[in-house]
Amino acid sequence: MAIRIAMVAGEASGDLLASHLIRAIRHRIPDAEFFGIGGPKMQAEGFDARWACERLAVHGYVDALKRYRELSGIRRTLLKQVNAERPDAFIGVDAPDFNLWLERKIRDAGMPAIHFVSPSIWAWRGGRIKAIARSVSHMLCLFPFEPGLYESAGVPVSYVGHPLADVFPMNPDREYARELLGLPAEGQVIALLPGSRQSEVRNLAPIYIETARILRERHPEVSFVVPLATRETRALFAEALRVAQAEELPVRMLFGHAVEAMTAADAVLVASGTASLEAALLKRPMVISYRIGKWQYRLMKRMAYLPWVGLPNILCNETVVPELLQDDATPVALADALDRWLGDPEACTSLAERFEALHLQLRQNTAEKAAAAILPYLNKAPAWNPSRQPA
Repeated sequence: MAIRIAMVAGEASGDLLASHLIRAIRHRIPDAEFFGIGGPKMQAEGFDARWACERLAVHGYVDALKRYRELSGIRRTLLKQVNAERPDAFIGVDAPDFNLWLERKIRDAGMPAIHFVSPSIWAWRGGRIKAIARSVSHMLCLFPFEPGLYESAGVPVSYVGHPLADVFPMNPDREYARELLGLPAEGQVIALLPGSRQSEVRNLAPIYIETARILRERHPEVSFVVPLATRETRALFAEALRVAQAEELPVRMLFGHAVEAMTAADAVLVASGTASLEAALLKRPMVISYRIGKWQYRLMKRMAYLPWVGLPNILCNETVVPELLQDDATPVALADALDRWLGDPEACTSLAERFEALHLQLRQNTAEKAAAAILPYLNKAPAWNPSRQPA
C-alpha cells in the first residue's frame, strides 16, 4: 500500500517549499501520494489539492478576523478528511496560525505531525513554543540558531537550511542582470523594494520616492529600479510618483524581477522581510526600512525581544546593515544611509564577504535534508486511532 501524506501549504512561498519537498520524498519513495491544501507548483508534482493555497492568504489582522469562519470551516473539513483517509503523516508547511491547531489534533490522534518552517518565536510571541511543543512531532528549521530554542523545550528538531541559499548563485552576475533589464552597464543603480502587499506600498512608496529625489540631487547619474509584485502595487507606486510630481525621476518599474533588480543594483532599499534575506544572498549592501500603523508598531515593539527586525542582522547577530523603522524612516535618513554604501567600496566588499559566509551556512540542500528528517516517521508511523481524536 502506498505511503500517503497530507500536507497544507500557505501562500506562494509555501507552495514552492512543499513542491521541492514532495519531489525529494518521491525520489526515495516513488509511489508516495500527497493531498490537502496546496498550489500550482505542488500540483505539478502530482499533489491532490482539495483547496488552493491562496485560500489561506490573509492580509493583516482585520482580514484574518473577517475570514475566520471560512478558514475555520476549511480546516475542520480537512481534519475530517484526514480522519477518514488515514494518511501516514501530516506536514504543515509554514502558515502556523492555520497549521498548528491542525497539527495538535492530528498528533493527539496518533499520527506524526511535522512542521516545516519554524514560526518566528525568536522575534516575538516567544510563549508560543509551549503550544508548538504540544502540537508537533518534529520541527524543521531554516535558520541555524533555531534548533536550540526547540531542544530546550523538548521538541524534536532538525536544521535543514534555507531553500533560497540552494538556488541563489554564490557570485551573482551584475553585468548580465543589467543587460537583462535593459539598464546601463555603467552608472549607479539603486533598487527600491517597498514590499509585495498593497498596504506596504501605500506606506512606503511616498518615502522611497522622496529618498530617490534626494539621491538624484546628490548624484545626477543615479537611476532607480522598482520591482513590484502585482498590477495593483504597480498602480499604487505610479500614483505615488504622480502625486509627488516625480515623473521626471529615472525610475524603472518592473513586474516582478526582484532578484534581477537587486542583482543589478549597487545598493538596495528594502522593506523588512524575505527580500532582505534575498539581498544578503545576492551580497548587496542594503538599508532596511518599514512603516506600519502606530498601534500595531507599539504592540509588536512591546512583544519583540530582539534588537533587529531584518533577517541579515538577526542571522549575523549584529547590525551589519542599517535598519530605519517607523518614524526613523525619513527620506533624508534613508538617503544618508544609502549614500554611505555608495561612497564606501571597502565597506561593501567587507559586507559581501560576510554575506558569502552566511550563504554557505544556509546552503544545506534543504529539500533533501527535510525529506531525510521526515522518512523515519513514515517508516514507524503509529497505528491510526480515530477514537483518540479530541472534539
